[in-house]
Amino acid sequence: MVALRLAGPLQAWGSGSRFVRRGTDIAPTKSGIIGMVAAARGLRRTDPLEELLPLSFGVRIDQPGQLLRDFQTAQRPRRDRNGDLGWQSLPLSARYYLTDATFLAVLEGERALVEGIDAAVRAPHFPLYLGRRSCPPAGPVALGVSDQSLHDVLETWPWLASSRVQKQHRERVVRLATIRDAAPDETAVESIRDTPVSFDPNHRDYAWRSVVRDTVEVPNPHGVSDPAPEHDPMTVLGG
Repeated sequence: MVALRLAGPLQAWGSGSRFVRRGTDIAPTKSGIIGMVAAARGLRRTDPLEELLPLSFGVRIDQPGQLLRDFQTAQRPRRDRNGDLGWQSLPLSARYYLTDATFLAVLEGERALVEGIDAAVRAPHFPLYLGRRSCPPAGPVALGVSDQSLHDVLETWPWLASSRVQKQHRERVVRLATIRDAAPDETAVESIRDTPVSFDPNHRDYAWRSVVRDTVEVPNPHGVSDPAPEHDPMTVLGG
């Protein structure tokens, strides 16, 4: 498997955006990560994705961030009946982003494939974005390759939240949400249309995938080992 750190001022992972409303999911999507990996490997939007589709995917929400809504206006040049150049206003659009978020993403597959993905992400052919072109990553993305399973990595990888966020939590262990591909024998699953078949702008196509939403517990490096008991002023009265 190969692990990825996804952090930046802005992220946008939309799996259901329509028309002038461009939403974002609460965590990176499989289609978004496959697209980022394809860009790192130098694939163009019209190139086939067969080699990447068998990869299993999982993500852990280490720092959920906050939702940001951005209204955008746009104009395009247009000539009137007299041939004079003017401007046509386009519909107002609302775009949503995640701010100050950090995720652990994991792709599991054949060793040679995940090693190639790790190398490509470290020296990408095309620039890497966290969902949209306006969302570059902050810091290195590649975390390395491991022989552990996807599920084990989501459970044991150190907490990636910033020191500021870790210090805000006094617990020695924190509970983090995960979203991962379901195993064939799992029943408590949810179906989402998030497997990319083609990124061709003229023939975009996505297939359904079954996912499991779960939680894991990981140590907090800044947790208080022996928190002081709460002060009860009534104890001085005895009783």
